[in-house]
Amino acid sequence: MYKNITIRQITILITVLVSVINLLCIWLSYNYFNNIWLITSLIVILALNFLIVRFFLEKYVFRKIKLIYKLIYDSKKEKPGSDLSQESLEDVNASVMEWAMNTKKEIATLKSLEEYRKNYVGNISHELKTPIFSIQAYLHTLIEGGLYDDKINNDYLKRAADNVERLQNIVEDLDIITKLESGQTELDIKKFDLKELVRDIFLDLKSIAKKKKISLQLKEMASPPYFVLADREAIRQVFTNLLVNSIKYGKENGTTKVSFYDMDTEILTEVSDNGIGVEDKHLKHVFDRFYRVDSSRSRKQGGSGLGLSIVKHIIEAHDQTINVRSTVNLGSTFGFTLKKA
Repeated sequence: MYKNITIRQITILITVLVSVINLLCIWLSYNYFNNIWLITSLIVILALNFLIVRFFLEKYVFRKIKLIYKLIYDSKKEKPGSDLSQESLEDVNASVMEWAMNTKKEIATLKSLEEYRKNYVGNISHELKTPIFSIQAYLHTLIEGGLYDDKINNDYLKRAADNVERLQNIVEDLDIITKLESGQTELDIKKFDLKELVRDIFLDLKSIAKKKKISLQLKEMASPPYFVLADREAIRQVFTNLLVNSIKYGKENGTTKVSFYDMDTEILTEVSDNGIGVEDKHLKHVFDRFYRVDSSRSRKQGGSGLGLSIVKHIIEAHDQTINVRSTVNLGSTFGFTLKKA
């Protein structure tokens, strides 16, 4: 029963108790002292006491409690002006507890986002700083006399140019992700054959695959055409990023294979290799910007560190999903879906 007592009822209950105590004091005074002036004074004092207690409870305790609960209750229920005093303490408490839990979750989310922001700013600073410092070092050497040394001038100019290109790639990739996230990129959805696109990309990547002695293959079962509705150039970038990533981290004399599966309303594409693989603890981060499983090895391989993040954003822009599974020293498989034409 006590759970259904309202805040207003508690106020009345306390003032009644104070009144009873006051009457008891007056009765005791009348019986033991029998002095009319003393009793009258006591009545006045106790009456003032009663009024002060009630005033204090209403103004400084329950009114402020009701105001706090009311603000929380209104923000939760989105009903401004609701009379919280008619709500039971059980209802109010439940509302406040729920509000507190939601606020705690929001705070945890904000902390997580802040941590992500700090890491992201740190990563991008590091990625930009590396090529800038390299360019600066090469140019200073050339200015200080190296420009007239035939043994190093062409080499240093070429290295500086390579780092400028790397810097440009980072900026361009960041621009692509920003546009995809903000919805500024309009997809040119058309019907095309995935198998034909992959064969075209294989020709573009043939030279870098040959250097690493990686064999690029289509799965034997991929004989019929696989028509999808998507942005051809965006999907070209998806395949290029996945295949280049596979070649970079593949083993010499290894294989990178592309497979297609008809899933009724969608076409599932898998890009798999027998390379170095990725540990489980890293899998959930492989699509994060600038995330590198092995920083030193990754930077030697080149790239902006944004390739897989761009892949994820492009696939999600098509309202589709991408996932990865991997085993260390056995290889990795990236799979994504596209709408079947």
